[in-house]
Amino acid sequence: MRFRPLGSTDLNVSVIGVGTWQFGGEWGGVPTQVEVNAIFDAARDESINLIDTAECYGDHVSERLIGAAIERDRANWIVATKFGHKFNGNFDRTEPRSPSDVVAQCEESLTSLRTDYIDLYQYHSWDDDTFCRDDVHAALMVLKDEGKIRHIGNSVAGNTRTLDQIAASREKQIEAIQIIYNRLDREKPEANVFPSCQRQDLGVLARVPLASGL
Repeated sequence: MRFRPLGSTDLNVSVIGVGTWQFGGEWGGVPTQVEVNAIFDAARDESINLIDTAECYGDHVSERLIGAAIERDRANWIVATKFGHKFNGNFDRTEPRSPSDVVAQCEESLTSLRTDYIDLYQYHSWDDDTFCRDDVHAALMVLKDEGKIRHIGNSVAGNTRTLDQIAASREKQIEAIQIIYNRLDREKPEANVFPSCQRQDLGVLARVPLASGL
């Protein structure tokens, strides 16, 4: 396995990670804990250390399965999760995004993941108006000061619609961007997003890297 520093963070991540949207049940049912444990055993065998999940992959269902699977060696993993959505049913989500919502979601994620810190806490497809809220940013800074999150990221909704958000990363103390990038969707990220990330020394995570199986 190859590893790379994630931008300017102190996180040295495997170039292949474990994506866990499927754990939430929207892609054919929730796996058993035994099945999830086997996935992470295989990841260990390959020296994979990066996990990407979200609060709305199920109602923290994915996080709970992950938490049980990695509790015994939590320190060996880099866990990236997200905030800003509430799962109400398959592909049905609302967007609670006040400062108190963000704090509550973080606490729920910590409990679900059976950990006292999140390595990378990511905005999850926020629109520009809510992303720019200073009170949300202030709440994240408190969580960071408390040691509950180590680094802040932004999983952006589209390849060009959120260029202003990406440009504001340093101002918002964001250190990593997650962007849709796969063999079928390369041109816009490479032309518009990656140069901004390079200028700001941001880590880049590929979102839907297998185009959801397409």
